[in-house]
Amino acid sequence: MVYKPGRCLLTVRLREIKRTQQWLSDVTGIPKSSISEYATNRRTMSLATAMTIAAAIGCYIDDLYERIEVSSIE
Repeated sequence: MVYKPGRCLLTVRLREIKRTQQWLSDVTGIPKSSISEYATNRRTMSLATAMTIAAAIGCYIDDLYERIEVSSIE
């Protein structure tokens, strides 16, 4: 099976822990503008960024995006 990231779930995860994008920016050093782009699906996180964000909010990397199964590698 092959998967690709679907919709970013960052906003959902931040709501669950009652935190803001500004808080995430402050604790990770990632610019708030970048976090906003991830949350609104204008940009996809790199693996290193996803690892940093997942650690900061206390979730798994897999929890940051919906998973879409595709039939072949695109």
